[in-house]
Amino acid sequence: MLTKPIYNITPFTLLDYPNKSACILWYSGCNMRCLYCYNPEIVLGKGTLSFSEAISFLKKRKGLLDAVVFSGGECLIHKNIIEQIREVKALGFLIKIDTNGSNSLVLQQLIAENLIDYVALDFKTVRSKFQEITNSNLFIEFEKSFETLLNNNVKFEIRTTYHSNLISNDDLKEMSNYLESKKYLGNYYIQSFKNNVETIGKLPASLRIKETRNALNYSVFFRN
Repeated sequence: MLTKPIYNITPFTLLDYPNKSACILWYSGCNMRCLYCYNPEIVLGKGTLSFSEAISFLKKRKGLLDAVVFSGGECLIHKNIIEQIREVKALGFLIKIDTNGSNSLVLQQLIAENLIDYVALDFKTVRSKFQEITNSNLFIEFEKSFETLLNNNVKFEIRTTYHSNLISNDDLKEMSNYLESKKYLGNYYIQSFKNNVETIGKLPASLRIKETRNALNYSVFFRN
């Protein structure tokens, strides 16, 4: 039976790969159940597209797009993801991975084979709240992925989704201190939760972030 790991394809974006045109392959399924997750239909749903269908689409975009973003859900939990990324890379595209950091061994292999060019790593929350917010015990795996990226030359960014009921101002400070302690020198993006959208957790509206860059110990960028 032909597997269909991909929920959907965004055919064009200028926002998801810095300074590049790209498409996004949205992989279904995830090993976390983050309360603020915007994509319950992807996390909890089934794929609708086979990888061969995605390749057919990408072959028509050669020379028109710079990059392919592997996202989800969590793309790195899929059994054949390394082979699939190899195949896309062989077409000449730059590769970006959006990941929660829960599969450090796969990330290490992709880096070892020079298959990825950019990573967006989710920093969900402080260690003490990780289980509560993500419904997983994968903080140690996140740390391993973070350290793998720190110790290699792949460009990457760290990002956090902020909901005022889940992450406090003190949590943000602790998270920025954590990045500083690891000598992380890249960009840290805090993106505001979008109110009035369906999420995995039944959350009330989030208040606006009260912190400013000067109030944190680490230089961050706020996204709406």
